[in-house]
Amino acid sequence: MTKADIITKISANTGLAKKDVTTAVEAFMEVIKESLLEKENVYLRGFGSFIVKHRAEKTARNISKNTTIVIAAHDFPSFKPAKSFVSKMKGEEVVDED
Repeated sequence: MTKADIITKISANTGLAKKDVTTAVEAFMEVIKESLLEKENVYLRGFGSFIVKHRAEKTARNISKNTTIVIAAHDFPSFKPAKSFVSKMKGEEVVDED
């Protein structure tokens, strides 16, 4: 599913204009990106979490040149689905924790 497909479905389900839905979806994605760039995790209850993970510095090998290189430590975005979402994907019965 692409962003355009998401916009089309939301527009059909809500009756809102595609232009308005596009603005909302792009603003939503921008807020998530900005939060992650500021090292702030985003938690969406029942869906999952967008989190920043840290990868330590490591030594790697360039096999073709037979040399070693150092890959600097860096942060990267990650998504962790909520337990209830994973249960639904597995076809298990979901018990509300609220």
